[in-house]
Amino acid sequence: MVVREQFEIELKEVKDKVILLAEKAKKQLNESVTALYQADIKAAERVIDADAALDKMDLDINETSILLIARQQPVASDLRKLIVAIRTASDLERMADNAKNIARSTLHLGENHELTIHPALDDMREVAIRMIDLAILSYREEDITLAKKLSELDDLIDGMYANVLKELLEETATNPQKIQLIMQMAFSGRYIERFGDHLTNIAENIMYLVKGQSLDLNE
Repeated sequence: MVVREQFEIELKEVKDKVILLAEKAKKQLNESVTALYQADIKAAERVIDADAALDKMDLDINETSILLIARQQPVASDLRKLIVAIRTASDLERMADNAKNIARSTLHLGENHELTIHPALDDMREVAIRMIDLAILSYREEDITLAKKLSELDDLIDGMYANVLKELLEETATNPQKIQLIMQMAFSGRYIERFGDHLTNIAENIMYLVKGQSLDLNE
């Protein structure tokens, strides 16, 4: 009984680490997009510098989970919890990489680019933040009803990005001298859109956790 209780504590610690990583990935997204709009080079550099800590958290979750699997040889439901922790942490780490890439776009643009950053990128950020909050709640509560909503929000982000890309490509035709700068904006939109893809993966992870079967929410 004592062994089981200790294992439950360790399982919860892994879950808490995944949730903390999600919160940090959300912070990275928020700060990277704010830096983009404000042409804040120092803020962008802070986002880039902070990424290493999130990489380390992903590695820690991975190693801890594998150690628990090897040491405890958990039953199916507990094994799924650890597998999902590993998968989810990987998606969160990649989300943080996308935030880092937005920050790099800010560096490429510089402080005096004289571009108006497309307002829809901020709208996309808001949807992505909603998705992260929903994913955290769904993961914490193991609620597949909430997980399914993530796919709908991902479709929304995809549509927003398609519109942004179309408008930015049209802008390159009227401002060919600024094509490289405009494309940095397009890249940033793509990086935000990728958050939705990874969060849909996390929704699928949660459904696997609860139901024990893999489902494709992108179908």
